[in-house]
Amino acid sequence: MAVVGASRQEGSVGNRILTNIIESGFNGSIYPINPKADELCGLKCYQSILEVEEPVDLAVIAVPAAIVPEVARQAGEKGVKGLVVISAGFREMGQEGAKLEKDLLDICRKYGMRMVGPNCLGVINTSVPINTTFASSKALPGRIAFLSQSGALCSAILDWAPMEGIGFSVIVSLGNSADLNVIDFIEALKDDSGTHVIACYVEGINEGERFLKVAKETSRVKPIVIFKAGVTNFGIRAVSSHTGSMAGSAVAYETAFKEAGVISVNSVEELFDNAKAFAYQPIPRGRNVTIVTNAGGPGIVATDSCENFGLSLSWLSTETIEALRAILPPHASVINPVDVLGDATAERYLKVLQVVLKDHGVDAVVVILSPQAVTEPLKTAEAIIQAHRENPEKPVLAVFMGGEGVAEAVKLLKENRIPVYEFPEKAVKTLRNMAVYGEFISEHHEEEIPEFERDLTAVKRIIERARIENRTVLLSPETKAIMKAYGIIVPEGGFAQNLRQAITIANSIGYPVALKIVSPHIVHKTDIGGVALNIKSDYELENAYDAMMRNAATLMPQARVYGVEVQKMVPPGKEVIVGVHRDPQFGPLIMFGLGGIYVNLIKDVSFRLTPLSKRKAYDMIMETKAYTLLRGFRGEVPSDVESVVDVLLRVSRLIMDFWEIAELDINPLFVYEKGKNSLALDVKITLSFKR
Repeated sequence: MAVVGASRQEGSVGNRILTNIIESGFNGSIYPINPKADELCGLKCYQSILEVEEPVDLAVIAVPAAIVPEVARQAGEKGVKGLVVISAGFREMGQEGAKLEKDLLDICRKYGMRMVGPNCLGVINTSVPINTTFASSKALPGRIAFLSQSGALCSAILDWAPMEGIGFSVIVSLGNSADLNVIDFIEALKDDSGTHVIACYVEGINEGERFLKVAKETSRVKPIVIFKAGVTNFGIRAVSSHTGSMAGSAVAYETAFKEAGVISVNSVEELFDNAKAFAYQPIPRGRNVTIVTNAGGPGIVATDSCENFGLSLSWLSTETIEALRAILPPHASVINPVDVLGDATAERYLKVLQVVLKDHGVDAVVVILSPQAVTEPLKTAEAIIQAHRENPEKPVLAVFMGGEGVAEAVKLLKENRIPVYEFPEKAVKTLRNMAVYGEFISEHHEEEIPEFERDLTAVKRIIERARIENRTVLLSPETKAIMKAYGIIVPEGGFAQNLRQAITIANSIGYPVALKIVSPHIVHKTDIGGVALNIKSDYELENAYDAMMRNAATLMPQARVYGVEVQKMVPPGKEVIVGVHRDPQFGPLIMFGLGGIYVNLIKDVSFRLTPLSKRKAYDMIMETKAYTLLRGFRGEVPSDVESVVDVLLRVSRLIMDFWEIAELDINPLFVYEKGKNSLALDVKITLSFKR
C-alpha cells in the first residue's frame, strides 16, 4: 500500500492516515510517498509511487486536488488497481472541480483502476485489518458495515460507537462517489462473511434500477438498513396530476426500499438502533411479542407501541401461564405483558424469561427494567444474557430505563451483544423492522407479470400525433381511446367540435349525458365550470355548451378549446384513483387510493413500482382505507375488487410499454358490485419526450 501525501507533520491528514494504517495492524508493505522526506514513521519514503520497487495494490492519495490526476496517472502506470482519494476540491467545489473530477475518473478508466472518493474520509476494514482514514478514533471489530455519503458523519460515528459498544466489519466514506458508489459496496458486502448487516447513510441514489436489483439480491442474504436524508420536496414541482403531486422524492425512495426489502429509518440514531439488533439477534419468525416488565407504566407504553407498529402480543399457552403462576407472587400479572412487579429480583427475571422463551407462541421478547428500591440491574442484565444463551433462536431486546443506576448493567448488555434501549418505543419499533424483514425473506418467490391483448398501434398513433403537434397533455378523447386499447372500460360517448355534433352524439347514446370541455390547457375542468352533469335534453345541452364556452373564454382566455366530450351518464359507484408518476431514479410509480375531489386532501394512497404482479396489486389495495369501503362497509354490498386489480395490472402494462407516458390519472374510477366492470370516468395523461 502506498500513501501519497504522507507527512511528518503531526495532526496533518497525511500523517494521520499513515499512522492509522500502521496502528491498524495492517501486515502488508506500506510505502509512504513524499518527495521531501527520506523516512517517515520508521518506513522508507519514496519521491513518487513509480520509485517503489515492489508491486502496489492500493494507493491512498492525500495531496492538493490540482495534482491528484497526475498522481493517479503515475499509480496507473505502476499497475495499482485501487485508489482511495482523500483529497477534496472536486465536484463539490463547482464547475472547475467537476472538470478535475472527470479528468481523474478518465485516468482511472484508462488504467482499469477502481476508486473510492474523492473528497472522502477513507476506508476501514477491521478483519484485514486496515484503516486508511484520517479519523482520530478507532473502530471496534464487529458485524456492522457502515456506508456513508458524509465523511463528517463517519468521523462522528467512529467517536461515538465505542461508548455504545458498537463494532464494525467495514466502514466506507463514499465521498463524491465518482467511481465506486453505495450500490457497488452493497453488492460486494453481500458475500462478506464478517458483515451481518449493512447500515447506510445516503443523500441520493443515481442508478435507481441497478440499486433495486442489487439491494433486492443482497436483502435475501442479509439486512440492509438505510437512513435517506434530504427527502423533503424543496421548490415547485412541475406536475399536473394528483399522482404526481403526491409521488415526491420521499415516496419514491420509500417505495423502492420496500420493493427491495430494505429497512428504511428516519434518523441516524434509529439507523444504529436497528443495526445493532440485526447484527447480533436472530430474525423473529413472526410478530408475536412478549413483554416482561417490573413496572406497569412502561409495560403499557410497550403494549401501545406494539399496536402502533403492527406487532401482536403473544397469546401465552396454558402451560406457560401455569408455570408463571408458580414463579410469580399472587398479585403479579401472568398475562402478557408479564409484570414481575417492582420487587423483582434478577432470579425472578431469569425464571420468567426461561419460561416465556420456551413458549412456541412467542416470537420475540422485550425485557423492561425500571430502577426501583430493590431492583438488581447488573444481576438482571446477567440473567437476560443467560436466558438468551439458553434460547438463542429468539430475539431478546432490553429496555433499561434510567441513568447512573443502570449504567453498569447497560454496559454489560452491550458487551454481550444484547441490544439495549432507553425507552420501550425504540425497542418495539426495531423489533417491528426485524419482523418485516423476516417476512420479506420468507416470502421469496418469482411473481408472474400478467400479459394482455392490447392495441399498441392505436396508442403509438395517438402519442405520435401529440409529438407532431408539440403537445404534452393528451386530450380527453385521446386518453379514453388509450384506455380502450388496453381493455379498460370507459363510459359510452364521443368527441364533438361544435354544438351540432354534440347533440348528434347525445341522441345517439341517449340522455342523460355529461358534457366536458376538451382543452390541453384546462387540466382541472370543474374549477372553471368545464363539466356539466345529468343533461336530459337537447335544450339543456345547448345551454350547458354555451355556458361552458363563455366560462372558458372569460376565465382562461389563453386556453385552446378543441371542443367537448359527450359522455353517457353512468350509475354512481365507489370512487377510487389509479395513477402513475414516472420517477427519475426508480421509474414508474403506480398509485391506488380513494378517488374523487378529495384525493389530495385525504391522501389515502399506496404506491408500488411497476411492473405489478397480481399479488402486489392486491397488497396495495389492502393497504388503504379504500379497501374497507370496497369490501362492504357496514352492510353495504361488496364491490368488485378483482376488477380494480385488473385495471391496475393493465395500467402497469401500459406504462411499461410506453416510456413517453410521464403521468397518468384515472380519477375517478367507479367501482361497482361484484360481477360488474369498473369504469374509468376521467383520465388524464401527460407525456414527456425526453428519456
